[in-house]
Amino acid sequence: MVLKYLSGEEIRKGDRVLFHYEPGEIEFVVDKIIGDAAMDWYMHEFGGGGAMIKEPKHFGLVFLDAESLLDTEDLEFVSRADS
Repeated sequence: MVLKYLSGEEIRKGDRVLFHYEPGEIEFVVDKIIGDAAMDWYMHEFGGGGAMIKEPKHFGLVFLDAESLLDTEDLEFVSRADS
Protein backbone atom coordinates (compact mmCIF):
# COMPACT_ATOMS: atom_id res chain seq x y z
CA MET A 1 0.00 0.00 0.00
CA VAL A 2 1.29 3.46 -0.86
CA LEU A 3 0.13 6.35 1.32
CA LYS A 4 -0.45 9.63 -0.53
CA TYR A 5 -1.19 13.26 0.16
CA LEU A 6 -4.46 14.64 -1.22
CA SER A 7 -2.36 16.25 -3.97
CA GLY A 8 -1.30 12.75 -5.12
CA GLU A 9 2.37 12.63 -4.08
CA GLU A 10 3.57 9.60 -2.14
CA ILE A 11 4.14 10.29 1.57
CA ARG A 12 7.79 9.65 2.47
CA LYS A 13 9.92 9.92 5.60
CA GLY A 14 11.59 13.32 5.79
CA ASP A 15 9.06 15.14 3.61
CA ARG A 16 8.57 18.77 4.48
CA VAL A 17 4.89 19.47 5.03
CA LEU A 18 2.40 21.97 6.38
CA PHE A 19 0.18 20.60 9.12
CA HIS A 20 -2.65 22.96 10.01
CA TYR A 21 -0.62 25.63 8.14
CA GLU A 22 2.43 25.08 10.36
CA PRO A 23 5.76 23.74 9.00
CA GLY A 24 6.47 20.14 9.88
CA GLU A 25 8.16 16.97 8.73
CA ILE A 26 7.14 13.36 8.19
CA GLU A 27 8.88 11.46 10.98
CA PHE A 28 8.02 8.00 9.63
CA VAL A 29 5.58 6.16 7.39
CA VAL A 30 4.11 2.73 8.16
CA ASP A 31 2.50 1.00 5.20
CA LYS A 32 3.37 -2.68 5.77
CA ILE A 33 4.66 -5.11 8.39
CA ILE A 34 8.46 -4.89 8.49
CA GLY A 35 9.41 -7.02 11.48
CA ASP A 36 10.10 -4.04 13.78
CA ALA A 37 7.77 -4.40 16.78
CA ALA A 38 7.53 -0.64 17.37
CA MET A 39 6.57 0.12 13.74
CA ASP A 40 4.44 -2.98 13.23
CA TRP A 41 2.34 -1.93 16.24
CA TYR A 42 0.94 0.94 14.16
CA MET A 43 -0.14 -1.48 11.40
CA HIS A 44 -1.88 -3.73 13.93
CA GLU A 45 -3.40 -0.92 15.96
CA PHE A 46 -4.60 1.20 13.05
CA GLY A 47 -5.29 -1.53 10.48
CA GLY A 48 -3.48 -0.03 7.55
CA GLY A 49 -0.68 2.06 8.97
CA GLY A 50 -0.29 5.78 8.54
CA ALA A 51 2.24 8.56 8.98
CA MET A 52 3.80 10.31 11.99
CA ILE A 53 4.06 14.06 11.60
CA LYS A 54 6.45 16.22 13.63
CA GLU A 55 5.22 19.79 14.09
CA PRO A 56 6.98 21.15 17.18
CA LYS A 57 5.29 24.55 17.52
CA HIS A 58 1.76 23.40 18.48
CA PHE A 59 1.27 19.66 18.07
CA GLY A 60 4.53 17.82 18.71
CA LEU A 61 4.12 14.37 17.19
CA VAL A 62 0.81 13.43 15.55
CA PHE A 63 -0.01 10.08 13.96
CA LEU A 64 -2.55 10.11 11.15
CA ASP A 65 -3.85 6.68 10.22
CA ALA A 66 -4.20 5.66 6.58
CA GLU A 67 -7.95 6.23 6.56
CA SER A 68 -7.59 9.77 7.91
CA LEU A 69 -4.94 10.56 5.30
CA LEU A 70 -7.49 9.91 2.56
CA ASP A 71 -9.45 13.05 3.37
CA THR A 72 -7.41 15.35 5.60
CA GLU A 73 -6.96 18.79 4.14
CA ASP A 74 -4.77 19.78 7.08
CA LEU A 75 -1.68 18.00 5.73
CA GLU A 76 -0.02 19.58 2.69
CA PHE A 77 3.08 18.38 0.86
CA VAL A 78 5.78 21.06 0.49
CA SER A 79 8.99 19.29 -0.65
CA ARG A 80 11.12 16.18 -0.41
CA ALA A 81 13.93 16.08 2.14
CA ASP A 82 16.45 15.34 -0.61
CA SER A 83 15.39 18.17 -2.94
